[in-house]
Amino acid sequence: MDADNLLLSLELASGSGWGLSSFRRASLLASLLLVKRDYRFDRVLFWGRILGPVADYYIAQGLSKDLLAPRKTLYSLNCTDWSLLPPATEEMHTQTAVVSGLFMGDPSHEYEHAELQKVDDGEKVFDEEVVMHIKEETRLVSVIDQIDKAVSIIPRGTLCKTPFGPTHVNRTFEGLSLFEIKKLSSYFHFWEPTDLKNKTLLEKADLDPSLDFLDSLEYDIPKGSWSIQMERGNTLVVLRSLLWPGLTFYHVPCTKNYGYVYVGTGKKNLDLPFML
Repeated sequence: MDADNLLLSLELASGSGWGLSSFRRASLLASLLLVKRDYRFDRVLFWGRILGPVADYYIAQGLSKDLLAPRKTLYSLNCTDWSLLPPATEEMHTQTAVVSGLFMGDPSHEYEHAELQKVDDGEKVFDEEVVMHIKEETRLVSVIDQIDKAVSIIPRGTLCKTPFGPTHVNRTFEGLSLFEIKKLSSYFHFWEPTDLKNKTLLEKADLDPSLDFLDSLEYDIPKGSWSIQMERGNTLVVLRSLLWPGLTFYHVPCTKNYGYVYVGTGKKNLDLPFML
């Protein structure tokens, strides 16, 4: 959700049963404006909150003028002081895949993981137990990146791609119609496309290259991983992810009000294919 419209966005997303105290809201409003100024971001998004028994991580992201360029991610424990996270790497994903359970809420906390590795001393081969130490901050980077790639959403038509490459806000977008809002094909992943690159020329024939340059939620696997509901007397559409419980997307039809927020434990629902 855009930090410039934070109070309205928090109100629209409150139907998922969570909220922020007036103190936290005021702190976010003030601090995110400073983050935008100090880091010279074009836009700042309040990404959400990852819950922990010691403290919660409040997450924000900074965008450049090219909205699909790599984004900067920051976290805070008090909604006032923000720390910049490093970019996610495949090594981080591999390293943190062995960690389970809740986040502690302490960036310096280290998880211990023991695994057996084969050692060859020249005469014989034997297994040796090796203990790995994984920082929670590394796990935080990995989980945010996974959630972004899987369930960050925008309505179709909100962005446009120029012939020169950069992706900008489509100033002619006036919101999805009441007919479009209930179709998964009306929503795109807010991330560099992967499935679109594998489509044939025949499949791309009916697509508008200036608008349909992202992956549609219609083809997400497993099918049925999204819940679409109309709320507040059909004046608000809400999409919730069943794969990453805690992700909520909202959009007011025929307006430019939309956004998404994640509030959860940072755990993926691996049992979803067996639940559908």
